[in-house]
Amino acid sequence: MRVAVMTAPEAVELRDEPTPKAGPDEVLVQVGACGLCTMERRLFAGEKPFYPVAPGHEVAGRVVEAGAAVEGIPGSPAVGDTVTIDLLTRCGTCSACRRGRSALCKRPQGGALSDGTVSFGAGLAEHVVVRATQAYVTGAAPMEHAVMGEPLACVAHSVRLGGLRAGDRVAVVGAGYMGRLHLALARHKGAAATGVVDVSPDRLSGARTAGAAWAAAPEEALEIGGKQDVVFVTTGAPGVLENAVALCDDGGTVVLYGAFPKDLSAGLSPDLIHHHELSIIGVYSQEPEDWREAAALIAAGRLAADLDALVSARFSLDDVGAALKLAAYSPVYRVLVGAC
Repeated sequence: MRVAVMTAPEAVELRDEPTPKAGPDEVLVQVGACGLCTMERRLFAGEKPFYPVAPGHEVAGRVVEAGAAVEGIPGSPAVGDTVTIDLLTRCGTCSACRRGRSALCKRPQGGALSDGTVSFGAGLAEHVVVRATQAYVTGAAPMEHAVMGEPLACVAHSVRLGGLRAGDRVAVVGAGYMGRLHLALARHKGAAATGVVDVSPDRLSGARTAGAAWAAAPEEALEIGGKQDVVFVTTGAPGVLENAVALCDDGGTVVLYGAFPKDLSAGLSPDLIHHHELSIIGVYSQEPEDWREAAALIAAGRLAADLDALVSARFSLDDVGAALKLAAYSPVYRVLVGAC
């Protein structure tokens, strides 16, 4: 089979790799689509210089082989099923996994190709093999929706840990791809009103079209949207945390979903947090519970219109270089690579 390997900034090649076989508790999946996320963009642009590497961790496809230990078991992915795939290597034995927090598994993530090239998913390929427990069936949903299982599971994790309840007032800071998924899921969960904060007029306009109750630049958010019960921060930048706390009503929660620069610090008043019973939580990645919810939402078509609007472009595996260039340097939502 072929697999895409980045060898340097803006350099990607397709290498021949032995097609894997499904082990007893695994399934072999023919990749239908792989989404390009921030990690792939940074690798391609040279912002994350780690080469050679086989990236691609947002993957969906069709099962073409099931291992003997899982074949025919009710509920297990069967040959022909469309699945969305969890490519995290959850060890199940570390302290985080044992506490049910496998998103924070202490085992180093990733694997390797047959020649030793490091794999960060290796989903930009013709096939992948995973444990059957990490392949989630998405029914008759189109491949373009199934491939969004991983980011949607991350957002389900964010919403769950953020404690969002029906009737809450919600603000989403950042109107990019993950911000739009937060908007979609908050609305689906019954938020009384969900607003969006961003510096881009075009993205604010897109958020309004997608159903945001209000949309505002950061300096106007409090005046336009008012106080909020839950604020999801999907983009990390100086001043964002302080602005999010200012948007929070008494008893509110700020959820830090987006990654921040590692050397960035923020000044907050502990007394403010104490007297107003504010909660500030970090969320990272996803867990099996979140995957089940994401796959079920995709299979049911609950967010179909939202997901359709977030597909910016589709490329074949042969054109993976052009796909990465578009994703890295253009204002897109999701670029998909594969047969789709």
